[in-house]
Amino acid sequence: MDKRTGPTHFLLSFFLLSCLFGLSLATELSFVTCGSVVKLLNVKHNVRLHSHDVRYGSGSGQQSVTGVTTVEDSNSYWSVRGTSGTLCHRGTPVKCGQTIRLTHLNTGRNLHSHYFTSPLSSNQEVSAFGEEGEGDHLDEWMVQCGGLVWEREEAVRFQHASTDTLLSVTGEQYGRPIHGQREVHAMTGSSQHSLWRAMEGVFMKPSESPLGNMDYSHPLHTEF
Repeated sequence: MDKRTGPTHFLLSFFLLSCLFGLSLATELSFVTCGSVVKLLNVKHNVRLHSHDVRYGSGSGQQSVTGVTTVEDSNSYWSVRGTSGTLCHRGTPVKCGQTIRLTHLNTGRNLHSHYFTSPLSSNQEVSAFGEEGEGDHLDEWMVQCGGLVWEREEAVRFQHASTDTLLSVTGEQYGRPIHGQREVHAMTGSSQHSLWRAMEGVFMKPSESPLGNMDYSHPLHTEF
């Protein structure tokens, strides 16, 4: 019997249930919410943020993060979560300027950066780090967007909270064993290379009380 427990197994189970029931339960949301599971598209290079249980052969040796052109790959799903010190209540819109963690759904490791050099472009390495959704302060990213909340149709940037660099793709491609996948790294300076848009996923919907006030304390509807 499979006795796996913890955040990763819960997130995967929740995601599968949401896929089964979300279409009939939810209406369209125009913004990204805490607890959502999403794919993120780099607008300039048309690749989705991706990870897998393949480690870098240099630098930190941690789990690699790449960009892929494939739309259907389940290794491109990331859960939107709060930081270790700040809760992100399920279903609440993510605010512009809010600091979040992005947890890789299939491996339970967080999007992470540090002062190691990336293998192809010699920018700052981006990896996936931690176990069962718990890593350290280098897993934290601030959402940069133009309004009050992270709109799904808006291209946004993710600024690494500790090093002030931006999650980016500049087009370098890996060879074997991940042939054709793009390097994802962090770099200084805003550009088209650092713009990302929320694409496919399960978006947690805020619930409403009978009086019409937003109520974030109960299980919430989802959207696929």
